[in-house]
Amino acid sequence: MAHFFVGFKMKINKILEDTIPGLGFELVDIEITPAKIIRVFVDKDGGISVEDCAEISNHLSKVFLVEEIDYNRLEISSPGLERPLKKLQDYIKFIGRLAKIKTHQAIDNNKSFQGYIENVENEKITLKLESGDLFSTEFADISRGRLIYEPKKQESKKK
Repeated sequence: MAHFFVGFKMKINKILEDTIPGLGFELVDIEITPAKIIRVFVDKDGGISVEDCAEISNHLSKVFLVEEIDYNRLEISSPGLERPLKKLQDYIKFIGRLAKIKTHQAIDNNKSFQGYIENVENEKITLKLESGDLFSTEFADISRGRLIYEPKKQESKKK
């Protein structure tokens, strides 16, 4: 059963990687549950709307029918304000933004680091931590990463 699930997930992943960019969206993440619920997280410059989600859902429903993908439910949504950072390109795109990363192995007795993405060079990501220190790690050493939402500070209105 596990082998079937892995093959199922790989097939869906390939279909989505081939389809979503052609519709003008970025494929951010995919979740597939054992109950065959497919969650697709997409984005585009300026964010996505409910209409965008409906358009993608309608298109993918037809593609999955043609490709004979057996699923129970398809959910399309935005990755949210604290979007996951899955690809090296994500870190490059969000230089200057606050992020939290978790590493596979503890570094100085810590596996969780939060700071502003300062730089991405080759496969090395550098964060500027709250302390002002710089922390660098290889992309391959990151188990999870996500943006941290920061509300925009409202400037006081002068009369």
